[in-house]
Amino acid sequence: MPSPDPAHPAVADWSTPTAARAVDADVALPGSKSLTNRFLVLAALANGPSRVRRPLRSRDTLLMAQALRELGAGVEDATAHGALAPDWIVTPATLDRGATIDCGLAGTVMRFLPPVAALARGRVTFDGDPQARVRPMGPVLDALRVLGADVADEGRGTLPFTVQGTGSMPGGAVTLDASSSSQFVSALLLAGPRYDQGVTIHHVGKPVPSEPHLEMTVETLRDAGAIVDDGAANTWRVEPSEVNGLDVQVEPDLSNAAPFLAVALVAGGRVTVPGWPQHTTQAGDAIRDILDAMGADVTLSREGLTVRGTGEVGGIDVDLHDASELTPVVAALAALADSPSVIRGVAHIRGHETDRLAALATELGACGAAVTETDDGLRIAPGTLTGRRFHTYADHRMVMAGAVLGLRVPGLVVEDPGTVAKTLPEFVDLWHCVVDPGGGRP
Repeated sequence: MPSPDPAHPAVADWSTPTAARAVDADVALPGSKSLTNRFLVLAALANGPSRVRRPLRSRDTLLMAQALRELGAGVEDATAHGALAPDWIVTPATLDRGATIDCGLAGTVMRFLPPVAALARGRVTFDGDPQARVRPMGPVLDALRVLGADVADEGRGTLPFTVQGTGSMPGGAVTLDASSSSQFVSALLLAGPRYDQGVTIHHVGKPVPSEPHLEMTVETLRDAGAIVDDGAANTWRVEPSEVNGLDVQVEPDLSNAAPFLAVALVAGGRVTVPGWPQHTTQAGDAIRDILDAMGADVTLSREGLTVRGTGEVGGIDVDLHDASELTPVVAALAALADSPSVIRGVAHIRGHETDRLAALATELGACGAAVTETDDGLRIAPGTLTGRRFHTYADHRMVMAGAVLGLRVPGLVVEDPGTVAKTLPEFVDLWHCVVDPGGGRP
């Protein structure tokens, strides 16, 4: 069983602050989890050292760094003038040993690393948090078997499982259904350059969700010198080749920015996130158009992204298939809106950290919103909202949704705010700085 995680200690319930006045804030956010963990995997498979600048340091990325160390990589803090700098220096993984990998609740760890473990010499065991044991893994494990790996999971298609590596992988072509997670495709692509025949992946089934994350994977592979062909629909091919060392800077996490930008819409006033990229593959960039449609004034400049609001929130009809991680924050905004909303295209988030559709319907409904689950989303009509304990189901995005709801709902108490350590350990402190500056922490 995984050991207790010091990055996610037990934390008392959190009485969220209400927005008593218009806001005026700049919110500098740490790097993207999705980019940080992709860069770490590629750096561990590279032909030389890499430098990952301004990486996110959160539970998910610390678990990835430790897992790669277990596989023989070096992931060390860079130093400058005797002080720790916010960079990681990564030396390639030796892959000369077995290992025990703690995945926590990190989808990127449990899915990206089995294809890497197949290249190791030895038995690599994967396990994680209790909630992680219900997250789907079958498509990527079955694909690895087709490509030549020895995988033992007792037929569960979930954690725990083992990969018996032999030091190499034949690779080749494989067909899978990635309709429940784009990470299944990304996982095989990231390790594919090191397979003898590379990897060709054919997807069959409903559309792959979160396509921007696949674009992110392809772009990071190309940055490392890999040859990737994604020109045909539902097919990706990565050629066998060396992976070059990287020197990259991680963009701010745009999905983590969403709740802070939402404050300007709900409370009125201005919130700016510096360093917002002009071009990005992050799915969270969709929050710009969403907030605009719900009544905000949104401006992207060289300085960053600025959202201004009046405190009026309009309902929305939106397909979040490609940006499903925004669903909890958008659902919370919809509960505060002056007209009904529909969120579509997100059936796959039932298999995220929790069943997010059921969790949102339960918690927003208990607070007084009229919420109906559909086959692929939610219908939300505003109601008279009252404060209560907002359960979060060990899901960091549910904490963020509760914080947004609490902007207008006095007495709302968010359960287990420490779960945000998964992607943004400083979330609660930052929230108080934006919503209640000078008010102090309760």
